Amino acid sequence: MHRFALLMVLVAVLGLSPLAASAKPVVGISWSNFQEERWKTDEASVRGALEAAGVRVISADAQSSTEKQMADVENLLARGAELLIVVAHDADAILPAVLLAQAAGVHVIAYDRLIEWPGVFYLSFDNREVGRIQARALQALVPRGRYVFIKGSAQDPNSRFVHEGQLDVLGPALRSGEIENVGEQFIDGWLPEGAQRTMEQILTATAGRVDAVVCSNDGMAGGVAAALAGAGRSGVPVSGQDGDHAALARVAAGTQAVSVWKDSRALGTRAAAVALALLRGTAPADVSGRIVWNQGPQRRDVDAILLEPTPITRDNLAVVIDAGWVSHDVVCARATDPLPAACDRSTEP
Repeated sequence: MHRFALLMVLVAVLGLSPLAASAKPVVGISWSNFQEERWKTDEASVRGALEAAGVRVISADAQSSTEKQMADVENLLARGAELLIVVAHDADAILPAVLLAQAAGVHVIAYDRLIEWPGVFYLSFDNREVGRIQARALQALVPRGRYVFIKGSAQDPNSRFVHEGQLDVLGPALRSGEIENVGEQFIDGWLPEGAQRTMEQILTATAGRVDAVVCSNDGMAGGVAAALAGAGRSGVPVSGQDGDHAALARVAAGTQAVSVWKDSRALGTRAAAVALALLRGTAPADVSGRIVWNQGPQRRDVDAILLEPTPITRDNLAVVIDAGWVSHDVVCARATDPLPAACDRSTEP
C-alpha cells in the first residue's frame, strides 16, 4: 500500500478526521536528537499522520543539547506552534520552556520521555516493563553469574524506569548472590560510543570476567557488542530495546539476546491522535485511552497513555519481519547456525 494511503487508513481508524483547510493548525516537534535510528521512524509516523489530517508540522533537532532544545522550543513557539510534542533531552531543564508554552495556552505532549509537570500529557511505552523483559531474557540464559548494567542518560527519567524494571526481576538474585553486579554506569545521551568506552573499561577492570550485560537500549547495545567483540567475548548475552535494524540483525547473529520492540509507528500515530484531540478542544481527561499515572520521581499525577512493548529474540524474529518493520534480508544478513526460524528458508514450501 502506498505510504500516503496507509497513513489515511490509520487516520480513519483512529478517528483523526482531517481538520478544515482554513484552520491549518501548527504542531511543533522538538526532538532530543536524531542520532538513533528509531527517531526517524517516529518523525515519519507523527508527521505523516498529522499532515494527512491537515496539520502543518514544524520540527527541530536539539542534537543532544539542553541549551539548543530550550532555544528550539522558543523558536517553535515564535513560529506559531499551537501544540508542542517534546522528546526531552533533560526532563528538568526543559521545564522553563514548558512553562513558556503553557503560559501561551499551548498544550505540551511529552513524547516517550516523561516531563513530570501538571498539564503535560505523557505518551510512551511501559518502560518499566521494558526493563523487566530485558532482565527476564538474560536471566533465562544466565541464571547465575557476573552482570554489567549499562543504563541510559541520567537526565532521562526513562533510564530510571527501565533500570527499576530490571531490578524488579533481578533484585532477588542480586541480594542472594546468585548474580553479582560487576559494573554499572549511566551513559550520557544514550550514546553508543559512550557505552563502548564504558564497557571496555569494565572488561579491563574485570579481566573480561563478564557473563551478561543488561544494556538499556539498542544503540548502546551496539557499542557494548563492539567492546565484547574486541575482547573476544562476543558470546556474552546483551539486551537492548527499540527494535533497531542493526540490533535485530545482531539477535539473528547471536550477539544480542533480546531487543524489546517498541513499534514507534504506533506511538507516532497515537501521538498524532492525542495532538488532534487536544487541538480540537478535547480535555486531556477525555482523550481516548488516557490513564492517570503517577510513577515518576515526584509521584505527580499526569495524564498518560502507555503502550505495551514486545520482546524480540531469535525465536520470534518473524514478528518484526511480518509486521513490515524490517526486511528479511536485513535481519538475516549475518544470521548464524543454527539459523533462527525466521531466517531458515529451507523450511518454506
